Amino acid sequence: MAAGADLSGGLEPVAVALWPPGEAPPAFQYSPDNVAGADGDIDPTEITFPGCSCLTSSCVVHMCSCLCRGENYSSLCLRPTDKEEEYARPVFECNAMCQCGESCQNRVVQRGLQFRLEVFKTEKKGWGLRTLEFIAKGRFVCEYAGEVLGFNEARRRIQAQTSKDSNYIIAVREHLHSGQILETFVDPTYIGNIGRFLNHSCEPNLFMVPVRVDSMVPKLALFAATDISPGEELSYDYSGRFHNLPITNREQKSLEEDHRLRKPCYCGSQTCASFLPWDSSLFSTPDTCSGSSP
Repeated sequence: MAAGADLSGGLEPVAVALWPPGEAPPAFQYSPDNVAGADGDIDPTEITFPGCSCLTSSCVVHMCSCLCRGENYSSLCLRPTDKEEEYARPVFECNAMCQCGESCQNRVVQRGLQFRLEVFKTEKKGWGLRTLEFIAKGRFVCEYAGEVLGFNEARRRIQAQTSKDSNYIIAVREHLHSGQILETFVDPTYIGNIGRFLNHSCEPNLFMVPVRVDSMVPKLALFAATDISPGEELSYDYSGRFHNLPITNREQKSLEEDHRLRKPCYCGSQTCASFLPWDSSLFSTPDTCSGSSP
């Protein structure tokens, strides 16, 4: 790829840089948004949500149906979670059916990439992603986009991998107050965006939040967990800790299992767990796995 080229091929609002010159990651099809997986179970492009009727340039909390759960953003930053909150409040942005304008403050993730980022070759972790400019705490950085799969297809792909293969498939489980578990599986191996280059860290500077725009199929949005300096590598915790809070004893026990099957972690943080997070549910047989986390 030529120097100064855009890894996204012009599909992002901001060009994606690549380093070093003359080298490029293995080929994949770039898509800034989620696409339907090969199994065809889920269509992330379908519009199923009704829109708000706000005839203003920007929606106001308590007046907008999309903001009935409270304000999502303040000055483009995700609203901080209250200290007493143990669970994430769902985030619904205004959508394609809404009457409000494109400048509405409740349209953030859907606008796509807003910062200059660079895909670069790391010393031990393959390719990574870093920022070329300052990112303030709470700002949306990028989406983890790819093929949205059903559970069976996600499990089939995971089980077909060899020890030399990189695993890009992410499983996100949202636990509702009703006891229901919503599962989302995204695989950017063949079709995806820059999110596929994010490495794991035990002390990450990003955290993931499912954000819904046009339907219940979420966008897996990554926000800055702290102020991030230019040149700093971007990372998140593959285990999906809620807002990067300390893990529970139960979660620690789960992470300590199956070390023989897990890959080493090279994040270099003082709290490094030595191994990358492991989700055993996708390796279980149909007889022993119900599709939810243990």
